[in-house]
Amino acid sequence: MKIPVEAGQEKGFLPDGRHTVEITDIQEGTSEHQNVPFFAARMENEDGFITQRFYTSPNAMPILLSLYSAVGIQPEAGKDLDTKQLLGKKVSIEVGEHSYADPASGNERTIKQATGFRTA
Repeated sequence: MKIPVEAGQEKGFLPDGRHTVEITDIQEGTSEHQNVPFFAARMENEDGFITQRFYTSPNAMPILLSLYSAVGIQPEAGKDLDTKQLLGKKVSIEVGEHSYADPASGNERTIKQATGFRTA
């Protein structure tokens, strides 16, 4: 069997710790269980990548605002933020593991996530 490797797939996940990354791709979607809109940002550097989901619910706004502020985009009341503004921006992130109960199965799941957004 031959398994094709597409551009960008040759990198592994970023190891735990602080990294300066570039946001190279944005995909939009809706959560599987609660139908909450999100965008997934691929963040990468020469050491690897991480894809982080950002939900657009009111509870998630502090996280979204910290990401935009860290890349130098200052949110303004009454003006929409465009995810396309994030493409090509550099940001410092903290990569680590996060565990949670899967809503579908109740089983514990562990994922890698990016947090602690800072100006690069």
